[in-house]
Amino acid sequence: MTQAPPEALTNEGQSLTHLPNWRTFFSFSTDHKVIGLQYIVTSFFFFLVAGIFAMIMRGELITPEPDLVDRTVYNALFTMHGSIMLFGWTFPVLAGFANYLVPLMIGARDTAFPRINAIAFWMVPVFGSLLILSFLAPGGPAQSGWWSYPPVSIQNPAGVLLNGEFLWLVAVALSGISSILGAVNIVTTIVRMRCPGMGWFKTPAFVWTVLAAQIIQLFGLPALTAGAVMLLFDLTVGTTFFDASQGGSPVLYQHFFWFYSHPAVYVMILPVFGFFSELFPVYARKPLFGYKVVVVSSMIIVALSGVVWVHHMFASGTPPWMRMLFMFSTMLISVPTGIKVFAWVATLWGGKLRLDTPMLFAMGGLINFVFAGITGIMLASVPVDIHVNNTYFVVGHFHYVIYGAIVFGIYGAVYHWFPKMTGKMYYEGLGKLHFWLTMIGTTLNFLPMHPVGLMGMPRRVASYDPEFAFWNVIASIGGFILGMSTIPFLLNMIASWINGDRAPSNPWRAIGLEWLVPSPPEHENFEELPIVIAEPYGYGKSEPLTENLGG
Repeated sequence: MTQAPPEALTNEGQSLTHLPNWRTFFSFSTDHKVIGLQYIVTSFFFFLVAGIFAMIMRGELITPEPDLVDRTVYNALFTMHGSIMLFGWTFPVLAGFANYLVPLMIGARDTAFPRINAIAFWMVPVFGSLLILSFLAPGGPAQSGWWSYPPVSIQNPAGVLLNGEFLWLVAVALSGISSILGAVNIVTTIVRMRCPGMGWFKTPAFVWTVLAAQIIQLFGLPALTAGAVMLLFDLTVGTTFFDASQGGSPVLYQHFFWFYSHPAVYVMILPVFGFFSELFPVYARKPLFGYKVVVVSSMIIVALSGVVWVHHMFASGTPPWMRMLFMFSTMLISVPTGIKVFAWVATLWGGKLRLDTPMLFAMGGLINFVFAGITGIMLASVPVDIHVNNTYFVVGHFHYVIYGAIVFGIYGAVYHWFPKMTGKMYYEGLGKLHFWLTMIGTTLNFLPMHPVGLMGMPRRVASYDPEFAFWNVIASIGGFILGMSTIPFLLNMIASWINGDRAPSNPWRAIGLEWLVPSPPEHENFEELPIVIAEPYGYGKSEPLTENLGG
C-alpha cells in the first residue's frame, strides 16, 4: 500500500483514497460530490410528494363534479404541487448535478466555497419540510397558487400569524437565499478554478449552461425575494404594498414575481440543454455540431431573459405598446433556442445511434421540447395569449416544458452519470420500461390539455362543464400511468446501487474529464490536475483531451 503524497491531503487530513460511506450522506460534508448526491436524493423525495398531490388532483378531475376532495383542499393541493415541484424538486436536483459534475468537468478538486455550498444544501430540507408541514397550520397550507398573487395571498381567514401563507412565504425566501448562495459558489468555481489549458472554448457545454443559469439566479432572485418579503409584511404587519383597497398595487407584485419567474424557466431548462449537449455526442459517436455557437447561444438567452417578464401580464391591464414590445422580445428568444435544436439534430444526423436509456430520455425530451417551443411561440403572441389566458392550454404548455423536457432531461442525466456517481451499472431493461411508461404517460396526461384549453376550460378548478369530461378522463389516465412510471425507476436505482454490476471508469467510452477518474471518483477527484489541450467532444478525432491523464 502506497502512502498518499502530501499535496493529496485535504484540509481534514483525509487521503485521496477516502470514499464516503452511507453515513457521510447524512452529515455536514463539504465534499462537492456528497453535496451533489444529497441534493439529488432529497429533491427526488419532494418529487414523489408533489407527484402524489398531482395524482389526487387528476383523480378529482376524472369526473366533472367535485366528489373526491372539496375545493379548499383542491386549492391547497395545486398550490403545494407547483411550489414543491419547483422549489423542492427542479431547482435542487439541477443544483445537485451542478455540484457533482462541474468540478469534475473543469478539472477542479472541489468548489470555491465548500462550507457555503453545504449551508445552501441544508436549507433545502428545511424549506421543503416547511411547505409540507404547512398542512398542519391553522386553516391549512397556502391556497393562492405557486405564484401567490394578492389579494388572495394577503387574506388571513384563520386570524393567526403562523398560517399556511406565512409558512409558504418563509419557505420561498429561504429557497431564494439558498439559491443565491449556491449561485455565488458555482459561478466563482467556473470562473476561477478551471484546470490549466481549459479556456472558455474548451469548457464543456454543460458547464456553460450551468454558468448561464446561475447568472440569471444572481440578477433575478433578489427581485423575487424582495417581492416575497414585501408580501410577508402585507400579510403580517399591515403594510399595503400590494393592497389595492389601501392604495397599493397588486400588479406591482406581478412585476416582482415575473421578473424572476419567467427567466426561472431558463434557469431550469438551460442545464437540461447542457445534458442534451453532453449526451447526444456520446450516443451518436459524433462531435457536438456547432459547439461554439451552442455555448454562445446560452449567454444570448441570458441577455434576452431579462426582457420577457411582461409576457405573463398581457391580460393584466398592460398598455398596448408594452404588449407589442414584450411580444417581440419573447419571440426573439426562440432564435438562440432554435440554434441549439438545429445543432442537436445535426449532431444526431448520420450518427451511429446507440439507444440506451439515457439516449431515449434525451431524444424524448428533445421531441417534447420542440412541441413546447411551438406552443410557447403561440403564447408569446398577444391575441393568442389573451384568448387562452387562464385556460388549460397554458397548463399543457407549461407541463410540456417542465415535465416533457426538463424531467426527461434529468432522467437521462441520472442514467448517464449513475455509473460514475455510484460505481454500479443500472439495469437496462428497467430503464427502458421506465422510459416508455413515462413517454406514454406524459403524452396522455399533457397533450389533451391543449384542445380542452382551446375549448375554454379554465385552470385551477375542481369542477368543470361536462363537455370537457372526455379530455380530462384521458389526461387522468395519463397521470396515473405517469405516477406508475416512477416504480421501475425507484426499483432500478435502489437495486442497482446495492447489487448492480461494478461500473468501469468510462462505461460509455465518453470524452470528458469526469470519465478519466475512477467510478465513483475519489476524494478531491484528481491525484494530479489535468492539463487540457483540445476542445471537448472530439469523437472520431485522434488527438487526446489532456496531455497528462491519458485522455
